[in-house]
Order: sequence, then C-alpha cells, then structure tokens
Amino acid sequence: MICSRLQTSFLLLPTILLIICVSHGVSQSSNHHGMVMGRELVEAVGTNDTVNLGNSTLILAAKRTTRKDPVDGLKKYRGGWNISEQHYWFSVAFTAAPLFVIAAIWFVVFGLSLCLICTCYCCCPKEPYGYSRVAYALSLGFLIFFTITAIIGCVVLYTGQGKFHGSTIDTFEYVLKQGNLTVDSLRNVSNYLDSAQNIRVDRTLLPSDMQTKIDNIQTKINSSANALATRTDANKDKIQKTLDTVRLILIIVAAVMLFLAFLGFLFSIFGMKFVVSILVVIGWILVAGTFVLCGVFLVLHNVVGDTCVAMDDWVQHPASHTALDDILPCVDNATATETLLRTKEATHKLVGVVNQVLTSVSNMNFAPNFAPLYYNQSGPLVPVLCDPFNADLTDRQCSTGEVDLNNATQVWQSYVCKTSPTGVCTTVGRITPDFYTQMNAAVNVSYGLYTYGPFLVNLEDCSFVRETFSKIGTDYCPGLRRYSKWIFVGLVLVSSAVMLSLIFWVIYARERRHRVYTKQFLVR
Repeated sequence: MICSRLQTSFLLLPTILLIICVSHGVSQSSNHHGMVMGRELVEAVGTNDTVNLGNSTLILAAKRTTRKDPVDGLKKYRGGWNISEQHYWFSVAFTAAPLFVIAAIWFVVFGLSLCLICTCYCCCPKEPYGYSRVAYALSLGFLIFFTITAIIGCVVLYTGQGKFHGSTIDTFEYVLKQGNLTVDSLRNVSNYLDSAQNIRVDRTLLPSDMQTKIDNIQTKINSSANALATRTDANKDKIQKTLDTVRLILIIVAAVMLFLAFLGFLFSIFGMKFVVSILVVIGWILVAGTFVLCGVFLVLHNVVGDTCVAMDDWVQHPASHTALDDILPCVDNATATETLLRTKEATHKLVGVVNQVLTSVSNMNFAPNFAPLYYNQSGPLVPVLCDPFNADLTDRQCSTGEVDLNNATQVWQSYVCKTSPTGVCTTVGRITPDFYTQMNAAVNVSYGLYTYGPFLVNLEDCSFVRETFSKIGTDYCPGLRRYSKWIFVGLVLVSSAVMLSLIFWVIYARERRHRVYTKQFLVR
C-alpha cells in the first residue's frame, strides 16, 4: 500500500510543480509581450531621447530591448536592437528562462519519479490492488482531454509554422529584391556614364576633365554597388537553409508529438503496460526537448518584435549608420551626392555637345568650299535640344522652340536627309543619317542619366531604405509577429498536453489493471 501511494505521489509531484512553472513562465511571457506591444505604440508617437542625429547615431528599439542581461550581473541591457551584439542576444534569451527552467525541472523531477516508481515495483512486486470508479473515470476523462489538447496544439503548431515560413520567405525575398534593385540601378547609372564618355557627335567629345570626373565617380559607384550586393547576398543561402531547417524541425516535432499522443492514448486504453512504459520514457525526453524549443521560439518571437520596432524607429529618425546596416545598408551619402552631381553635369555637357553641332553646323548654310562643314544643308532649322539644367546645375524649364529629351529623336527624324556616297545631302534636310545616329545615342544617354535623378536623390537621403523598412513594418511585420506567436502557443499546448498525458497514461493504465483484477477477484 505504501508503494502504491508513493507511485501516485511521485507522478503528481512533477505535475504540480510543472503546472506552477508553466503558469509562471507563460504569465511572464504574456506580461513582457503586453509591455512590448504598449511600448511600440508609445515609441511610434513619442520622441526617442536616445536619438543623436548630429553624429548619425541611433539606439534602435531602446525601450523595448531594455531587459536583464544574465552575463552582466542581471543589469539592464540598454544597447538597443543589435543582432551583432552578444549582450542583446543574452538579454533577449533571458526572457525564455522560465521555459528552460520548466524543461530542466521536468527532466530531473519526472526522471527521479520514474526511478522511484521502478524501485517500488522491484521492492514491492506483489502490490495489493484497489479499485475506485471515480479514479478510473477521472483518469480516463483527463486522458481524453489532454490527448485532444495535444492534437489541437499540433494543428496550431503545423499551421503556424507554415504561415510563419511563408511570411519569412516573403519578407526575405522583398529585402533581397530591394537590395538587388538598388544595385542594378547603380550599375545602370555607371553604364550610362561610361557610354557618355564614348559619345561622339561630329568628332566632338565630352571635355577631358569631365571624362576624368566620370572615371573617378564610376570607381566609387561600382565600389558602393559591390559592397551593397555583398552585404545583401552574403547570408542569402545561409538564411534560406536556416528557414528550411526550422520548418522541417517544427513539422517533425508536430508529427512526432501527435503520433506519440495518439499511440499513448491507444495503448493505455488497451492496457498494454510494457508499451506504455516505453512511450513514457520516450515522451519524458521529447517533452523536455519541446519545452526547450518553446523557449527558443519565445526568443524568436521577441526578436521579430524588436526588429519591427527597430525599423519603425529608423523610419522616424533616419541615421546614416545603425545596426540595421546588417539587413539593408544605405549607400554612402558622399558617393550618392557626387553621383547625382556627375550625372547632372554629364547630361548638361552632352546636351551642350549636341546643341553645339546643331547651331554651328546643321543650322548653318555653308558654301560648298567649306567642306567638311558643308554637306548641302537646306530646309527649316533644326530645333535645339532642351537642357534640363542651368550652368549651375539647378533645374531649368524648356524654352519655346526647344525639343525635350524624351521626344527629340522623333522630332529630328523629319530633318534627316538622304546622302550620296560622299556624305552630301541629296534631299532637303539638315541632319545626315550618321549625325542622326550620333545625336540619337547622345540623347538616349542624356535621358537615361536624367531619369535616374530621382533614384539618386533617394539614395542621397536613404529614402529607398526608409521605404523598404516602412513597407516591411506595414505589410510583413504583423504576419511575422502573429505566426511566430502561433508557433509558440502551439509548442506550449503540445508540450504541456503531452506532459500531462504521460502522467495519465500511467495512472489510467494502473486503474485499468486494478479494475480488471477486481472484477476477476469478484468472479472467483
């Protein structure tokens, strides 16, 4: 009788302890999450006193990330969101400490309970049987309830991991797309500048000093583009592999725990004591591992929330260099500014080259002895090209009679003449086909450089990064937060339900054996 009571007590002891720990851990997580969500609203409208725009520094998500740092004497970590800082990771990992404690307590206490139960069976092999209808009914009811709860938890976990994986992939691909778009645009600007150096209209090229400036800025553009490409693509394969691995682990956990709960319930109902004992030992280890996984995903959930708040902080207070450079860095401001200046200057010079040829050659009526300037120009004068910039490179409005960059080649087509083998016009016109081809190339390059102006302005003030983070915060962060929470809730449900199911497998199997023995005894 003493051994029988000890067995029941050993089973109930870890149950009571773990229920208390789970309640404490979940309440801590909920309180932390509640404070975090409230802080997000405050930070979204409040002023962050850690912002220092004068020296381009910004502590991101400063209030939300203020947590105890276990490796710094439990002092508050105040360094803000920074995935490159180990103290940030220690502080955010400490939020999951209750769940790690639960895993340790479960593993130790339930393991000791199993050892003590085995000892009692060895010391008291002829245990007297007793049968209680209430105990039998309650154990069966609780077993059914916790098995259903485990199934629900597995469904929540499986659904959450699928949606979370989809959200993370979408977010990751969007960031890569934005980074690659910027890199491609920078390289296109570099290619246009390279083409501008080679533009020749009637043997007239860009000035040599302008070509030197283009060479210098091209080196900087290519350096910035390569640096940005390297930063955005450096961990592409690693991140993709990690996301796939996490998804596989969660699918396996959901499947194994569902299978374990179902088999344990089934074998307990049929009274297969030996098989149930094996499943209890397996479940003992799996439950401990699942609680550890709960802690890991609580950390992940908090990091996702921290990142979203950090992006929102940066959007409201853009800074040149922050920890977000590890996700999507800004292009160097000096390089972007100089690139914008050089594209304006190159456009202005190219338009000047084209207009110089038009005004001094095409629109002049030279005598036949002025070859090669004479090629039998005739007909109405060719309209000159509109220069979008003044001499000081400020914006300029087109004057009457000028043609715009976007339709100049179409307008000039009507001024092209047919030429003889010697290059002299044989029909009315002021532009030879060769001149038209050269002018067309100059206009295309000028127009290309001009249209990239807004893009370069966005680079200059880092607007493209601000737009990217703003869209992530609006379109992607809600899903990431929601589905990471689903995974955490699913893991807690599964681990808690299977943990309690383990105990009731043993209790129900014991009550069932007692019931069978009692019936057999009464029949005798």
